[in-house]
Amino acid sequence: MKIGITCYPTYGGSGAVATELGLALAARGHEVHFITYAQPFRLPAFSPRIVFHEVSIGSYPLFQYPPYDLALAVRMHEVAVQQKLDVLHVHYAIPHATSAWLAKQMLLDAGHHLPVVTTLHGTDITIVGQDHSYHAITKFSIEKSDRVTAVSQYLKDETVRAFGCDNRRVEVIPNFVDPAVFDRGAYDGALRQQLGDGRKVLMHISNFRPVKRVTDVVQIFAAVRREIPSVLVMVGDGPDRSAAEEEARRLDIEGDVRFLGKIDGVAPLLASADLYLLPTDQESFGLSALEAQACGVPVLGYQVGGLPEVVESGVTGHLGRVGDIVGMAGAAIDILGHEDRWQAMSTAAVRRAAGNFATDQVLPRYEALYADAVR
Repeated sequence: MKIGITCYPTYGGSGAVATELGLALAARGHEVHFITYAQPFRLPAFSPRIVFHEVSIGSYPLFQYPPYDLALAVRMHEVAVQQKLDVLHVHYAIPHATSAWLAKQMLLDAGHHLPVVTTLHGTDITIVGQDHSYHAITKFSIEKSDRVTAVSQYLKDETVRAFGCDNRRVEVIPNFVDPAVFDRGAYDGALRQQLGDGRKVLMHISNFRPVKRVTDVVQIFAAVRREIPSVLVMVGDGPDRSAAEEEARRLDIEGDVRFLGKIDGVAPLLASADLYLLPTDQESFGLSALEAQACGVPVLGYQVGGLPEVVESGVTGHLGRVGDIVGMAGAAIDILGHEDRWQAMSTAAVRRAAGNFATDQVLPRYEALYADAVR
C-alpha cells in the first residue's frame, strides 16, 4: 500500500508517533511518503521505502502570514497524483486534516478518490481545537475525514464532548513502542555512569511548553535530592527552559541539574534512568511515559487525561494530584529508597509496555483501518 503521512516534524509526541508509524509501515513492506515542511526529527536521513516531500511556502508581499495550509494541500495533491497514493494519514487535526480535505476535493475532480485518516493527539482537541477561532474548522475537518482515531479513550471522550462527534466515528488506537529499541539491557552502563556518577538518575523529556510544568519537575527533584543522592537530566527545549534553569538556580541545585537540549535518540538515555518525571497538567496519552516504562523506568506523573491509561499507579509508577510537589517527592523517595519496590515496578513497567503497547500489536490495527478506508 502507498501511504502519505503528514505531521508536525518538530520535537513532540505527535511527530514522534507519526514518524515511528511510517518507519514501522515501511519495515512491513508499505511505501511511505512524508509530506511536511521539514524532515521529521525522528526520521533517519535514508530509510528503504520512505520518501520525504518538502512543502514549499512561497513568499509574497501581500501575505503577512504565508498560507501554509494551502501550500500543504497543493503538495498533498501533487504527491497523491505523482505517487498514486492509496491513503493519506494526517496527524493533528488542524491544519493537516483541513488541508487533506482540500487536496481530496481537488483529486475528486480528476476522478481520484483519496481516503483521509485523521489521528487526534491531544492539544489539537483539548486546547487549539476548542479555541473559538478554530472550533468550527476543527469540527468540520474531523467530520470530513474518512476515518478518525484518537490515541486514548480520554481523548476520544473529549472529542465527542467538545465537538458533538458521533461516538462511533472515533476509534481508539493507542501510541506504541518498539520493545527491542527501548530495552534497558541493550545499553551498557557507561552512559548511566556518566549521567549519574553513582547517584540516582531522575529524567524528564519534553518540548518545555507551559503545560509540561517543568518547574514542578525541578521542585520535585530538589525535595528528592535532600534525601537521596541524585541528579536530574532534562532533555528537550522550549519556551519554559529558562524558567526551569532559573528555578534550579533559585533552589541552589543547578550543579545537579543537566540540560541536554534536543536529542532524537532517547532510548539510551531512558535506559540509564531510575525514575521518570512527567508532572503535566494535560496529557492525552504520554508517549515519553510509555517509552520510559518500556525501558523499565517507573513513572511519576499527575492523575490527568489519558496518563492513567498508560501508567498503572502503584504498579508501574505513581500518579498524584496536580501541583502536589510534596506528595510526588514522597512517592519518588519511597520508590528510589527501596530497591525491591523499584525492581518490582521496573519489571511491571516493562511487562505493561510490551504487553499492551508493542508495535506489532498496534500496527495491524492501522493497516486494517487503511484497508477499510480504501474499500
